[in-house]
Amino acid sequence: MSDEPHFLKEEKEKLGIQRNGISEATVEPMQLGKRVKEIRLSKNLTLEEASKLTGLARSTLSKIENEQISPTFSAVNKLVKGLGIDMPQLFTAPRTSAGAGGRRDITRGGEGQPYPTPTYEHELLATQLSAKKMIPYRTTVRARSFEEYTDWVRHDGEEFLFVLRGSISLCTEFYEPIELFTGDSAYYDCEMGHALVSTSEEDAEVIWVTA
Repeated sequence: MSDEPHFLKEEKEKLGIQRNGISEATVEPMQLGKRVKEIRLSKNLTLEEASKLTGLARSTLSKIENEQISPTFSAVNKLVKGLGIDMPQLFTAPRTSAGAGGRRDITRGGEGQPYPTPTYEHELLATQLSAKKMIPYRTTVRARSFEEYTDWVRHDGEEFLFVLRGSISLCTEFYEPIELFTGDSAYYDCEMGHALVSTSEEDAEVIWVTA
């Protein structure tokens, strides 16, 4: 059984939050203008200010926002660079103004979805919510040396790690291993190879949040 957290990929595909592209379910080309306007307003930019940043005429921006014209590939690139966003952000469905959200998911202790591997005992949390923007899971670290891994663990996205109990050695591809203790945390690019090793007498427990 691989140490690679395959459930992360499966969950991201299911929830439509893949980092390498956008699922068809989240792309709404007919609302691209609405999305451009939403991004501009979120940055407190007037049409004139956005025009200067993107190099697009004010009238062109206005027509794009009002769905009167579809932006060319060149215009899309100017929008992305000028507004300081990533391409996926531009094509993500705009937020609606239907009111405050009220979703909630409770996971009782020990009732998460288990995903055991040779080195980790994962427990996936908040499994009832769809369209999550992050994936939280609790992990017991069984590995006692880096040699127990066949290769670096790596996957797309970014990750936050918090040590709940015990101590671990955080091994990463481009940095020297560092020991973390109860209450310590780390944030890193998880496309970089990484792995955890328990250094405490008992197997350490951590919380991971991946987005």
